[in-house]
Amino acid sequence: MPTHLPSPIELVRGQGLMVWDKQGKKYLDTFSGLAVLPLGHAHPSIVKTIVEQSSQLMHTSNALSHSFNISLAKALYEWTGLPRAFFCVSGAEANEAAIKLARRYGHSKNIAKPKVLVFEQGYHGRTMATLTATGFRWAHAGFEPLVDGFARASYDDLDSVRRVLAEDSDVVAILVEPILGAGGVIVPSDNFLPGLRTICDEHDLLLICDEVQCGLGRVGHFLQSQALSVQPDIVTLAKGLAGGYPIGACLATQAVSDLFTPGSHGSTFGGNPLACACALAFLKTLSQENLIEHTRKQGQALIAKLSKALSAAPSVESISGRGLMIGIHLNQNAKPLIPKAAELGVLINVANQNTIRLLPAFIISDEQIEQIVAALSRLLIP
Repeated sequence: MPTHLPSPIELVRGQGLMVWDKQGKKYLDTFSGLAVLPLGHAHPSIVKTIVEQSSQLMHTSNALSHSFNISLAKALYEWTGLPRAFFCVSGAEANEAAIKLARRYGHSKNIAKPKVLVFEQGYHGRTMATLTATGFRWAHAGFEPLVDGFARASYDDLDSVRRVLAEDSDVVAILVEPILGAGGVIVPSDNFLPGLRTICDEHDLLLICDEVQCGLGRVGHFLQSQALSVQPDIVTLAKGLAGGYPIGACLATQAVSDLFTPGSHGSTFGGNPLACACALAFLKTLSQENLIEHTRKQGQALIAKLSKALSAAPSVESISGRGLMIGIHLNQNAKPLIPKAAELGVLINVANQNTIRLLPAFIISDEQIEQIVAALSRLLIP
């Protein structure tokens, strides 16, 4: 189905940050499959796990038990402080679980039609509920009627949140990306997320942090909420959690998770042994190779070098980001730069039309940083 524009580049192989097309041309992948490959392509720990686990036990269904999902839930508890996990296969599914928990929470408070407050420019998925939660009008077009049960506020604007809550007593939760991803790598003010936590506490609301893109170490902390000393009630994860193998997770406090009962929610492939084994391998590598610190250091270096190199670029308005989640904001449409960058051997991604979004693998080297800076300098400086 024509849901994406076809690419003229057909990839056949990847290793680390490098990929090769069928003609043998090599490219540096700056967005790692949209943040799905934090260890890069074909990382030995993930490859080894897939080979070994697939030869033993790939799938069981939720009707039977295995140890891998329990081990993964325990590992994520150690990383996040959230003791309960629901596993699925994507970020959209993880956010659907979070929305369903919020509705159950509302009903437990005798609110007949509970609502989740979401934000303009936020992105949460393409299922009907997560599409409605997403703050892009163009994404909604043609899919109406949208799902009821959402209120909307302006991002990085606590007064906007308070105005919505003053007018709508049915709001039971706030769903937010701590850093906007598809919205253009927008880093809010440091008081925004802590302010939302305070508002949630004042109004007895759940705080749901969608860290599908900014979580798992990408911003130089395991979670961006942790960087701001904020403890959400629910966190959603996906993308790179299994090093490239499909998985999603909805993590919650004990009290919130108890709103689900056996049979109230499920996912056919969720928490299968192969996906969980890959996630455990990723988390082990993340820790053993000290990759969060490496990501923080390399992200700071990349932002500093880009800021210096592109200071004279007439189309560059600003550069934002944390760790290896970086946005180069232009005063023009950035999409025509994608094929030009490929000609220079660098694959780039564009978010929200005018932002070059960089999401390289955590293992990026100093030499690869220099290659990215050199290519973008050639693209953006006449």
